[in-house]
This record gives sequence, structure tokens and C-alpha cells, in this order.
Amino acid sequence: MNAPRRPTISEIAAARSRIAPYMPRTPLVRLDLGLPDRQIFLKLETLSPIGAFKLRPALNALLSRDADALANGVATTSSGNMAYGMAWAANRLGVPMAAYMYSGAPQTKISGVRRLGGEVRFISMETWWQYIIGADRPDFPELLINPVTDQAVLAGNGTIGMEIIEDLPEVDVVLAPYGGGSMTTGVASAVKTLKPQAKIFAVEDENAAPVTAALAAGRIVDIETRPSFIKSIGGPSLVPQLWPVARELVDGAVTVSLDQVTEAMRLLFSKAKIVAEGAGAASLAAAITSEHAIGNVVCVISGGNIDATAYATVLAGGIPEP
Repeated sequence: MNAPRRPTISEIAAARSRIAPYMPRTPLVRLDLGLPDRQIFLKLETLSPIGAFKLRPALNALLSRDADALANGVATTSSGNMAYGMAWAANRLGVPMAAYMYSGAPQTKISGVRRLGGEVRFISMETWWQYIIGADRPDFPELLINPVTDQAVLAGNGTIGMEIIEDLPEVDVVLAPYGGGSMTTGVASAVKTLKPQAKIFAVEDENAAPVTAALAAGRIVDIETRPSFIKSIGGPSLVPQLWPVARELVDGAVTVSLDQVTEAMRLLFSKAKIVAEGAGAASLAAAITSEHAIGNVVCVISGGNIDATAYATVLAGGIPEP
């Protein structure tokens, strides 16, 4: 596996040109909460055709490859949204697609992959992680696109940051949920190039916060995780190939609790009629609670693909079971 690097602004601009015919620009909207020291803005990746930001990296990863590379189809490893995005992109481009997912992934994302003609291959969480970090790979002929370390994935995610700066040049802080890290890194690559003084914070579920642990230790560490209904962020460790790039770009990490995340989900629904999954609402939870969120604060609302029963529990005031 080639080590990823920070995508350049020209790579990010090229990615945006590639994906523009397939997906609309997502809006940046203000959420007025009456807070005296911060103005909160929402980058609504929930309004992508798949309801999540992952369509950007999936499209760029396919559109930047030549036909020969895709001749045997494409595969990716994903807990949900990247699989969904890759299935959508492959469907539009007429490329066979398979997704390696673990059985605990949200049913709405599994169903989305299948509805678009993708094949779902279930693997254990341990195998899934080995594929992500490149320690192992499936013995199948498809082109395997890593959802975290692929260079075209990082550039595709960078288009979010480019749009943020264009829509809000005076941004002070960007809060991005950190899962594998490719979205946070891609967004930060664009923002730090176009507005170097802006701060970027990785947002994590306190039940699985490897960025916070790595920043405290000065190195990647393995952590104990607790069960959580939030599936798209957090984990027992960090992807080692990407961490050196991410570490240079992020200004810190913010952890949020399940109570704070579910309250943010309810707030998004009541104030703006926005449906966000747990990972998607985590950035808003951080914007409300963190001392770092001062001035013009942009929250990347990364996705809205949550199972209906879990969302009903949230709206009723509860916390879904893991």
C-alpha cells in the first residue's frame, strides 16, 4: 500500500470537476442557536444523493482510474457509507462492485448497496480492520479501493473543504467527525491551504476516541472501546499510514458523549428538519460544547443514513442500543 500524502489544491480542484456532473454542491447553512461567542454553520453532506459525504471520494476514486483498472470491477471495505457511495458511483459508471462489510453495519446502508446492484460480502470486524490498514486483502480480482488511504479518496474529500472556504471565507473553526480519518484529512488539506489560520478539530465519540489518545501519547495507541450506536467514527486505533498526514493538519480533537450527540440529532431535527446519523451530528455536539468552537464555526454534517428504529429512539429522547 502506498503511503498517502496531503492532496494538493490542484488535485482537489480536479476532483471537484470530475464529480460535479454527478452530484450537486451541498449547501452551507447557518443554525442560529443564540450563542454569544460563536456562529454555527452546517455543511450538509446529508443532501448528497446517497445522504452522506462518501459519494465524493467514491466518485473521484472511480473517475480518476482508467478503464483497464476497472475491467474486473471495484471493491471497497466499509462500515456503511463508503460502500453505499461506491455502489452508487459504480452503478452510474456501469462497473461491477462489491463491498466488504461487517454484519453489524446499519441495515439502511447494507440495503442501499444491494439496491444499487452491489454485492455485500460480510466479514468479521477483525478482518475488516486488517483490510483497512492494509495488513491483509481479499483474494478477489476487483480493484480494491481503500476508503481511508487512497489518494483519490483524500482529494475527493477535500472538495468539502474547498466549498466551505468559498462559501464562508471568514471561517474560524471546522469540526469534522473522525472515523478512518480520510474526510478530516481531506477537508483540512483544502482549508489549511486556502485559509491557513483556520483551526481544524477531529470530533470523536468518547466511547472510542483514538485521536484524542494518540495526541496525548504522541503516538498511535490501542485503546479500549465501549459499545456505541455510532458506527461511523471511532475505533480501537488509527490507520497508521494516514496518521502522519492527519496529525500535521488537525489542531486537536474534541470528544462528545452519546447524550450530547443524541441531543444534537434532536436539535437538527427540531430547528432545521435535518436528519443526521450519530456520526453526522457529532460535529454539532462539539460546536455547542467545546471551548475551541469560537467565532465562525463550520460543522461537517457528514451523513444521515440511520436505521428508522434507532432514529425513532433518538427523537423520543433515548439513546439507541449499540
